[in-house]
Amino acid sequence: MTKAAELAKMGEVLTNSQIGGRRNLLINSGFEVAQRGTSASSVTASQYLCDRWEYETIGEETVTISQTTDVPSGFSNSFKVEITTADSSVTSTDYAVVKQVIEAQNLQHLKYGSSDAETITLSFHVKSSVTGTYAVGLEHGETGSYHSQTYSISSANTWEKKTVTFTGNTATAINNDNGAGLHVNFALSAGTDYTSGSNGAWGVIANWLANHAVNVIGTVNATFFITGVQLEVGSQATPFEHRSFGEELALCERYFVECFRGDSNYESAGTGWAFASNGIVMYRPLRVSMRAKPSLTESASGTIHLSDDSNASINISGDIHTNTNVVSTQFAYVECASSGLTQYRTYHVRANGTTTNASLALDAEL
Repeated sequence: MTKAAELAKMGEVLTNSQIGGRRNLLINSGFEVAQRGTSASSVTASQYLCDRWEYETIGEETVTISQTTDVPSGFSNSFKVEITTADSSVTSTDYAVVKQVIEAQNLQHLKYGSSDAETITLSFHVKSSVTGTYAVGLEHGETGSYHSQTYSISSANTWEKKTVTFTGNTATAINNDNGAGLHVNFALSAGTDYTSGSNGAWGVIANWLANHAVNVIGTVNATFFITGVQLEVGSQATPFEHRSFGEELALCERYFVECFRGDSNYESAGTGWAFASNGIVMYRPLRVSMRAKPSLTESASGTIHLSDDSNASINISGDIHTNTNVVSTQFAYVECASSGLTQYRTYHVRANGTTTNASLALDAEL
């Protein structure tokens, strides 16, 4: 690169405020954080695994998704999709994507809806057993506006770095709230409803994954890996922005928090008190303010028990939930329904002692 070219590139970077702050608009795009676990098999519907990243599908395939250590140089983890039951007959409305949704209020500097709407560049490392033309598409919140670009995988089972650029949306602004701003979608398969449009411009849903030409989910044991995903302002890709694990985890916990994960060692989720003979409450402060009031999920019914100071094990016979009248984005007020409790006594909320990976989690994903 000539000196003039270097200066021009530096000027563009400075113009787009990419020095002195975070460049990457995506979270956990090196796939280091995986609070939900490192693998999920027999996946037939949309599901999260690595934090902030979802495998989303409308199709008949079955897949295993996992956090792996198969990576290009400079990275520790990647996201892998492996096809275990193929869907070789993709209908016009079928699709399978790996995606992240970016919170709207984090995107106001893109100036969408104005003549100054910013160009953004997406760079990433990808590997697949299926060669051919792939699409990566943006969806603008819930407005029904779509933009895509294509890239080619030329060598099977080989890590390749790709870069695509998207023009700004001058027609429609991004809401300044905690809802969905942009959906970033990496296609593995797509029906004609989404592929028959044009690349390079904002438009109708046919533009979403325009000209995507491969069907990764159509072959048993086919694989797709991705890591080092960076979305940034400007028309040039810059080196991947590595953040510390602690910072990345904190960013993830705005959307999902695993309160605890226990096994046969009776790990404790926290302490609550019996407000009556049939229920307890547990107050759980949160390290990070969550995007919205979260819902609570239990690994499976019966995997969480109560115990008192006599160490008696009491099965939670009813629902475990957050009281939506009390829970906020700063703390969770968890209620556990049971029976045979002593009112006002303190109880530990803990793993049942027999189930591997018993867990409670708070979910405020987009």
